[in-house]
Amino acid sequence: MLQKKICMLGSFSVGKTSLVRRFVESIFSDRYLTTVGVKIEKKTLRLGDQELILLLWDLYGEDKFQKIQMSYLRGASGYLLVADGTRPATLDKAISMKEEAEQQIGTARFVVALNKCDLAEQWALSAEKEAGMKAQGWNVVRTSAKTGEGVALAFETLAKEMLEP
Repeated sequence: MLQKKICMLGSFSVGKTSLVRRFVESIFSDRYLTTVGVKIEKKTLRLGDQELILLLWDLYGEDKFQKIQMSYLRGASGYLLVADGTRPATLDKAISMKEEAEQQIGTARFVVALNKCDLAEQWALSAEKEAGMKAQGWNVVRTSAKTGEGVALAFETLAKEMLEP
């Protein structure tokens, strides 16, 4: 059985903790709790005949006053870049964090989770921006921690990527 470390990267309040809770425990809460430091969850996944243990490192959100502790990224096999589809600046921040992570740990597998897709009337990310990421070969998944839409797909896509040579 393989074990892989996945880090959750993104600005504060984009839904990193909610995505992890939805994936691991199948629950959602409207209550906002700021992550302090890192919280680690575990989920076993079966992909075909391969069983995989995912160690999900839910890192505190980065904002203009604090930087992600790059030491948290050491040993990560991949990461989920999370952005809030109702706040386009969070995608720019996620892309910046990706570049910062690559400088520290090199190239790693990742999936972009455009979260809060259940808020369609408030969606503010342009289709062109999303298409541009996909054109670069990035895996981009619209997710909703609230409804569960796309959540398993995002984590399973990343898990499959990490199993490829």
